[in-house]
Amino acid sequence: MISLVVLSVIFSLYFYVEAFKWGMSAKKWAIAGFVLGPILLPMFSISRHIHWRNAVGFNNLYIAA
Repeated sequence: MISLVVLSVIFSLYFYVEAFKWGMSAKKWAIAGFVLGPILLPMFSISRHIHWRNAVGFNNLYIAA
């Protein structure tokens, strides 16, 4: 039981930091990470990609070196 709470807190912190780095709503992702845990990871990565595409644009070429 304690390991489940610790895991929820760890994922909450992870999603908070990652959402803050990407300029997304950090509180919302932290709460969702606390409730859902690792199940949230695919939805977060898709949302991050959509957020990045809206900021950069869909017709721009971006090459990471």
